[in-house]
Amino acid sequence: MRNFERVWYACYGSNLMEDRFLCYIAGGTPKGAKRTYIGCNDKALPKANRSNVIDHELYFAKSSHTWSGGSAAFLKPQKDKTAQTFGKIYSISKDQFIDLVKQEVDLDGELSIDPENVVRSGYLDIDADVWYDRILFLGWHQEMPIFSFTNSKFLEEEINAPHPLYLEKIISGLRETYNFTSVEIIKYLENKTGIKQHKIATDLKQLVNEVLEKMNA
Repeated sequence: MRNFERVWYACYGSNLMEDRFLCYIAGGTPKGAKRTYIGCNDKALPKANRSNVIDHELYFAKSSHTWSGGSAAFLKPQKDKTAQTFGKIYSISKDQFIDLVKQEVDLDGELSIDPENVVRSGYLDIDADVWYDRILFLGWHQEMPIFSFTNSKFLEEEINAPHPLYLEKIISGLRETYNFTSVEIIKYLENKTGIKQHKIATDLKQLVNEVLEKMNA
């Protein structure tokens, strides 16, 4: 029987790294970030996590104070059968997911998300001027819905390169989740919009190798 009291949260950026994601649950400041998260009202850890490939294209846009002016990761809002964005899903409660969204968009007021309505519509747009204003329904796993969030538009005019510290989290998360080699991580990231044709692309091989060396030490 399908369950809406628990959901899978699908991430594709720095939350691929479990230690960073847990700052949203328990509260804290991720290493390298300038923002402290209050955590969820319910600080119970995720019951499970696993890899999940998303059929929306990954790109990088906007300028984040949290990451010293570097960009953040987004999904293009339209599905793309040819896209393979390597994500991770965490099993959390519906209320934790709402708290997670509120922290991500820095929203102090009430936020109502009805999972059944999001499933029926395929998405829900938040009526607020925030970066991540669209909740996406990505499918089902073990009878629980998979949700993520992004901007309701492709932010073509705000493409920006990610800060190396932010990209480090993604690299670590890809290794942690998929056990990718350095070659596989470079191949995955090098042509993403926001990395390709930016300086970070020339530094990518060195950055990936340094991150994996630290993880293997």
